[in-house]
Amino acid sequence: MDQTFMREVVKANPDRVYFPNLGIFENGIKLNRVMFTIPGTDIDIYWYGFLIALGIVLAMVYCFRRMKSFGISPDIATDCVIGGLVGAILGARIYYIIFSLDRFKTETGALDWKEMINIRDGGLAIYGGLIGAILVASIIAKIRKLNMLPLLDLAGCGFLIGQAIGRWGNFVNQEAFGAKTTLPWGMTSARIIDDLAEYYGVSGFTSQEAQMLAHPCFLYESLWCVLCFVILHLYSKHRKFDGEMFLMYIGLYGLGRFFIEGLRTDSLMIGTNLRVSQMLAGTCVLFAVIMILVIRGAVKRSGDYKFYYETDRSKAQIAEYEASLKKSGKKSAETSNEENKEDTANQHILDESVTLDDEEDALAEEIIVKEQETDNQSIDGNDESEDKSDGKAD
Repeated sequence: MDQTFMREVVKANPDRVYFPNLGIFENGIKLNRVMFTIPGTDIDIYWYGFLIALGIVLAMVYCFRRMKSFGISPDIATDCVIGGLVGAILGARIYYIIFSLDRFKTETGALDWKEMINIRDGGLAIYGGLIGAILVASIIAKIRKLNMLPLLDLAGCGFLIGQAIGRWGNFVNQEAFGAKTTLPWGMTSARIIDDLAEYYGVSGFTSQEAQMLAHPCFLYESLWCVLCFVILHLYSKHRKFDGEMFLMYIGLYGLGRFFIEGLRTDSLMIGTNLRVSQMLAGTCVLFAVIMILVIRGAVKRSGDYKFYYETDRSKAQIAEYEASLKKSGKKSAETSNEENKEDTANQHILDESVTLDDEEDALAEEIIVKEQETDNQSIDGNDESEDKSDGKAD
């Protein structure tokens, strides 16, 4: 990679991201934050929002397919999931705003409320989303008398799916990258060079621009989430207590995030030296390890631990859910039968109508034939009379 490439090619193409030392994508990857514009409007759909939504959908598909094996009624879980999604969005935004409040102030120092609720350009903090989702979902689970721990076990897997996909939205937005690196997969763009130059306190496109290759932190975290998901999925049949998988999720994700966050240049900070997410990630790892050891010890000593799916409450909720499905299916079948009967009756009426029409047509044809025969006989009689009269005249 030479200076001319960085200065002329990269600077002239701010919408492209390059991996100069990787040997592929020589022309860079062109990125457009807008996925498409809704026809007939000026409303843009962004890749960032689409990828987050896609992650949520895939996570829900996975979780709902495994609900019953964890003793969870999908009907009750739906309420928790809907509430959790609302809590996640609110929590993620509030968390981000709290630790970056200066970004939402106008020149006069007043808060820009319109910008605070604008999440289309990013600004959602993962940890805030987790806190908000768990808080709201737990309240709903309490009301619906659902044990939250097995639901959290599945939620941990779902979070990893969503995070693995959602991080690619950061790539499209050219954000969440790391500090300078000499590794072959270092990425760069006009924006990355400017941001790194500001971070290191140098001018943008100067003699140092050739060094401005950044860690693709979004990729690191996405791959780490995929690995953690595989681990939890395989371990799910070997868990020792309800809630263990979620504690593993907290510990595993926190472990990866602790190191990845240390590479970031856009971390939320307390003061000038303390990274909020890195501190929280380290705390999560310690908390998860301690809780798993303590609870495992308690379960082993008790000797009669029951998973939620083994309890009478879980069995009753699952039975109620399946009964509602059967009832709904029965109603659908009855409705279908009624519709079939109605169709049969209508067809019978139609057939009778067609038969009557055919009979009427046949009767009408018979009358016409008889009238024609009568007319013919009358004509023949007249002809005979005329013949006789002619004979007499002769």
